[in-house]
Amino acid sequence: MFGTTKHASHYEHLKNKWSHKHRSIHRRLWERHKEALDWLHESSKQVMAGTAASLLILAQPATTSLLAQNRAQSPEPVVEVQFDTTQSFTDELKKRLPSTVQELTPEQEASVADILTRRYKMSVAVALEGKRLNRSYGIIGAEQHLMRYPGDTIETHFASVDEARFTSSGMAPGRGAWGYFTDSSSTLSQKDIDREKYYIAVQTFLAPGWKDDVRGHYAFFKYRKMLVVNPDNGKAIVAVIGDAGPSPFTGKHLGGSPEVMAHLERVDGGARGPVLYYFINDPEDKIPLGPIQMP
Repeated sequence: MFGTTKHASHYEHLKNKWSHKHRSIHRRLWERHKEALDWLHESSKQVMAGTAASLLILAQPATTSLLAQNRAQSPEPVVEVQFDTTQSFTDELKKRLPSTVQELTPEQEASVADILTRRYKMSVAVALEGKRLNRSYGIIGAEQHLMRYPGDTIETHFASVDEARFTSSGMAPGRGAWGYFTDSSSTLSQKDIDREKYYIAVQTFLAPGWKDDVRGHYAFFKYRKMLVVNPDNGKAIVAVIGDAGPSPFTGKHLGGSPEVMAHLERVDGGARGPVLYYFINDPEDKIPLGPIQMP
């Protein structure tokens, strides 16, 4: 009995000694590494909370509402490239265009078409219905006004003082490649007015396959909508093919009405400069003619 008490007393002494030692080590550890231990403590609580939440979700069927909330909180990344400024847009174009004005390669044309489609929110293409022009990037020059109906003159051409500022451009002596826009002043519609106001002349006669199917190409190009863009400043306009030309010897590849040239800001001393011109795929005729106003 005495031996048992003696051993018990000895173990009790060791127990108290180690307990004291443990508390001392524990105190010094917290004093020296309090921040790290606090962080570890908080992290363990978050892990436990996350585990509990996961088990709760697995224990319950996923409802449409729950999935919708999850999608709302974690939106999918947007792949489409947005152009924050006009400068970023023109910079993107310059990466795709050659240093000199020349015909674009098929790869360049496709890349530019994609950029223009995204920028102006309309479907543009270098070819439609198996037909295209001889190029999609060229030098544009100034054209005169076209007679909209027999007897149309520069004096009868404008409906406002603001429009009359284009009087100095004069009137072409003959009709456009597709004749008059309408039969008389009494049948002149707003569509006729806009078509003449925002027209371009393109080298239809140099289009691939023109000689093999003149009638088919002639009908296709008549008043065909095109997107014309000044790659230097991002100015763009929706125009129609209203005439054919200019001749190759002029060094120009297309021409623009006075209103087209003014909006594109191709009105310097030479009244010419490079532009991109692509077909607009608008079978329902919903895209209006004229300048494109960017937000």
